[in-house]
Amino acid sequence: MTPGFNDYMGHLLPYAANCSLLFTEVELLQRPTAARAAGFEAIEFWWPWPHQPVPPDAEIDAFIAAIRDAGVQLIGLNFFAGDLAGPDCGVLSIPARSAEFRDNIAVTMGIGDALGVRAFNALYGNRVNDVRPAQQDDLATENLTVAAKAAAAIGATVLVEPGSGPKPYPLRTSGDVIAALDRVHAPNIGFLCDLFHLANNGDNIDAALAAYAYRIAHVQIADHPGRGEPGTGTLDLSRYLSTIEASGYSGHVGLEYIPTTTTIDSLRWLRQEKVIQL
Repeated sequence: MTPGFNDYMGHLLPYAANCSLLFTEVELLQRPTAARAAGFEAIEFWWPWPHQPVPPDAEIDAFIAAIRDAGVQLIGLNFFAGDLAGPDCGVLSIPARSAEFRDNIAVTMGIGDALGVRAFNALYGNRVNDVRPAQQDDLATENLTVAAKAAAAIGATVLVEPGSGPKPYPLRTSGDVIAALDRVHAPNIGFLCDLFHLANNGDNIDAALAAYAYRIAHVQIADHPGRGEPGTGTLDLSRYLSTIEASGYSGHVGLEYIPTTTTIDSLRWLRQEKVIQL
């Protein structure tokens, strides 16, 4: 048998398809089945209802059923975070939107409990002009603490990640994320190491991994520049993932990239014609 892609990359970490960016050729509820047909056993999603922190029960039930019926494991789910491209991105630290995050916690944990999800991504909030940064940080710490307590009840972890792009998102480097984590006194909160965002912000990834690899609770990748599939940019993903694995991390690597072609064609780097560890 020809070596699988994981061997080619020099690591054995399994992959999970981010079904908010991959398989968008089909409707959201069809994506788990599409991912399974492509060979994935694990998937992750952003919050499926970007304008609803508390969606109707029927829609939640349909989402859960779609994942169960597909025979995949949902290994990661975002909390409600508002419009990811808008000024309200990351409602947990925005006072005018904080109640929506609180209301969403029970819904998110309900989905997680039903599907055995063990990691939940809480997007830190954009800075807003009418609130002091320190006040936003205090609110974020309070809400992350509440979320971590709820996640602990189902044996899960809350994740915090860096972000990039033009929005006024304050957590740009690995150090920014670690400082936010250290303000939350909970054992089940960890670093979502998104290699694309770190590269896009100019963080020194080698230095970040040397300092904080032991804090990593989840990993996501896309190539840089462009946020396309591996091989479309210049990131040395093989080396970074090997370093992360050597640090003791054994979880999934979320494929959170924007395909430069169809999703299936973009997965050629995974050597789909082989039996691989997914």
